[in-house]
This record gives sequence, C-alpha cells and structure tokens, in this order.
Amino acid sequence: MDNVNTVMKFAQARLSPPGFGQIAGEAALDLPPDYFDHTKAEYKARRDLIVKRLNAMPDVMCPNPGGAFYAIAKLPIDDADKFCQWLLEDFSHNGQTVMLAPATGFYGTSGLGKQEVRLAYVLNLNDINAAMNCLEKALKIYPGKV
Repeated sequence: MDNVNTVMKFAQARLSPPGFGQIAGEAALDLPPDYFDHTKAEYKARRDLIVKRLNAMPDVMCPNPGGAFYAIAKLPIDDADKFCQWLLEDFSHNGQTVMLAPATGFYGTSGLGKQEVRLAYVLNLNDINAAMNCLEKALKIYPGKV
C-alpha cells in the first residue's frame, strides 16, 4: 500500500504546472496586446518565402502549413532518408549544404513520407533563400531523382 501512495503522490505532483511556469504565465498577462505582432509577422514572412520557393522548384509540392514553424514538402526523390543523408555526406554547393528531416519518422504507417521532408523555417529570410538555393541545386544532381 505504501508504494501505491508514493506513486499517487508522484503522479499528482507531475500533473501540476511548475512554479516558474505559473509566474511566467502570470507575467504574460501584463504584456501589451501587440507584443507578439512582430514575431508573428516575421514567421509568416519566413513561411511564405519557404513555401513559395519550394513550390517554384520543378516537381516539388509544399502545402501552406497551418501552424508550427515547419513545412512538409514532397520532393522528386526516391527515398527521403537516403536524400537527407546524401545532402550531409556527399553534397556541397558553394561550401554549404542543407539539413532536412526525412518525413518518414513523422508517420505511424510504414511507407508514408518516403518522398517527403520536413523543413523548419527558423532561419532569417536571407538564410532561408540560401538554403532554398542549395536545395534546388541538390535536387538537380541527386542520383536518386525520380
């Protein structure tokens, strides 16, 4: 019975928000209404740029993401895992490459996301443009292009 009481106390303690989180949440209530406007506008510009650049590439399809700070794009490649590894190990454009996440790991069903990658748009607009230039060059010479 002592183990049950200990487990219950631990479970209840883990369900309550941390003290610092409560303090930060309370402080957030005092922020001016326009506090996040600049940040939201910046992320919208980043999203719009990455989606526009991706969709302008031949045979690439990227729907407009509805949330978060990443996009999923379908690429004309045979295997996203192999492509992402190839980018890091074998590809360079002007001494740079681009790091993508294979989308296969974001699906519960085997085989889904095989031609898809996830791109985070956490970089500034200039760096996103450079990354898209790099990706565009990579897609032109990738040996597993479909």
